[in-house]
Amino acid sequence: MSELSQEKNMLKQWFRGACVLIFTSLVLAGCAGSEPQQPPEQLPAEDQTQVPVEVPEQAPEEPKDMDAYGNPVDMATGQPLARTFYFDFDKASLSPEDLAVLEMHAGFLRSHPDRSILIAGHCDERGTREYNLALGERRADAVRSFLVSSGVRRSQVETVSYGEERPADPGHNERAWSKNRRAEMQYR
Repeated sequence: MSELSQEKNMLKQWFRGACVLIFTSLVLAGCAGSEPQQPPEQLPAEDQTQVPVEVPEQAPEEPKDMDAYGNPVDMATGQPLARTFYFDFDKASLSPEDLAVLEMHAGFLRSHPDRSILIAGHCDERGTREYNLALGERRADAVRSFLVSSGVRRSQVETVSYGEERPADPGHNERAWSKNRRAEMQYR
């Protein structure tokens, strides 16, 4: 269980305990005998001090850094982070936009050392099977290299190349090919 989850559980238990104590006090005060109580003696005005009663505040809910499926989300928007990164023809270099998103993934992985990812490299159908497997591997390695250089442990990142074997779009034109030149991250 993560440290944040443990803290939340402890806070919930404390809050429940405080509520039970307050409720019990109110019940006991209401059940007090039917004898009228004597008003307390009045003290001179300078001796009367009121002690403020502290009501426990419910801690604000921490923003969640992952969705219901355990995938990281952008803390600013609450939207899931992109996990597919596209490449130009015959290239394995990441765009500046991809680097910004990958930095958020790196932050998530650094703060969740129990999580790991699989990065799958893909290509379009052009080129030989062997060439496309090698290019898919370079694409997956480009993502892994950035994450590791951003402080993610190597043991958290695994890569695989599928080459042209698993196209996102089965078409045979530039539109389909551009969707197939990619690296996809899968959280585990």
